[in-house]
Amino acid sequence: MLEFKRNNLLPALAGGHSRHFVRLEQKFGVKIANRGNLVSVEGASPGREQAAAVLQALYARLEAGEIVGPAEVDAEIRFVQSGPHDPPSCELGQAALKTGAGRVTRARSNAQIAYLDMMRTNELVFGIGPAGTGKTYLAAAFGAHLLHERRVERLILSRPALEAGERLGFLPGDLKEKIDPYLRPLYDALFDTMGEQATRLMETGVIEVAPLAFMRGRTLSRAFVILDEAQNTTPAQMKMFLTRLGEDSRMVVTGDVSQSDLPGGPEGLEEALRYLYDVEGVAIARFSDEGVVRHPLVARIVGAYGKHEPARQKGRTPR
Repeated sequence: MLEFKRNNLLPALAGGHSRHFVRLEQKFGVKIANRGNLVSVEGASPGREQAAAVLQALYARLEAGEIVGPAEVDAEIRFVQSGPHDPPSCELGQAALKTGAGRVTRARSNAQIAYLDMMRTNELVFGIGPAGTGKTYLAAAFGAHLLHERRVERLILSRPALEAGERLGFLPGDLKEKIDPYLRPLYDALFDTMGEQATRLMETGVIEVAPLAFMRGRTLSRAFVILDEAQNTTPAQMKMFLTRLGEDSRMVVTGDVSQSDLPGGPEGLEEALRYLYDVEGVAIARFSDEGVVRHPLVARIVGAYGKHEPARQKGRTPR
């Protein structure tokens, strides 16, 4: 039997129509019921203990003023199933980032926690893995956190504006309107982690979102710089970008080697990983299919494609 001090938080803990409890019951094979500020968890061990641990972690989030939804429930399930440990998401620190006034972004897997630790301790981090693992989102959140803490002066996000079946010249509008569709995923990550504050910071130039081609000739000082979709860079482009690193700056490069749109494949990204894997100040975070934190079906889709891709594409990235 679990007892929670604040009875008014129990409806949010259970979720609408008790959907959070139902999710835990299905996942751990238990039966959950609550009355007042008491929650009973009945079932065989270890499912009973794991479900109880998830409930306690979710309650801690609610006490901290956070919103708990299905994504947060699944995140705590992953933490519990990864093995015995003190849930890092129960306290601000290793697994959580303050990205603005009243805004907190949390890691949703142990792989994401390791990724955060790499970004905290290295000047250049590569985030490599399939879609849906949070590589770009968490990098944008970490950049927003550094801005919020005033540890950097600018946040710069870039990606290649690769012509994948369509040419920029045929798109309507001026240059900004032509490139905005290519950069939309970065905008989405910023607005999700910072809210309307992102708009104001973009208007003042504190946050800059630009195509990779615009980086040539620049020195990026006192900034946090993200290169997204790096699997679509050539070796020359990658070298150009990495050498933009200036004083008191950090970089994160994210990519999925299985989704390159270049005729020769992800040559720029693979070459950088091959050359820099043992360089001091560089870290490489590798995400697997199991680290997908989007809809559960996304993980299954990624796994299915992985099984059927040509053998020559597997293992190209050095470990």
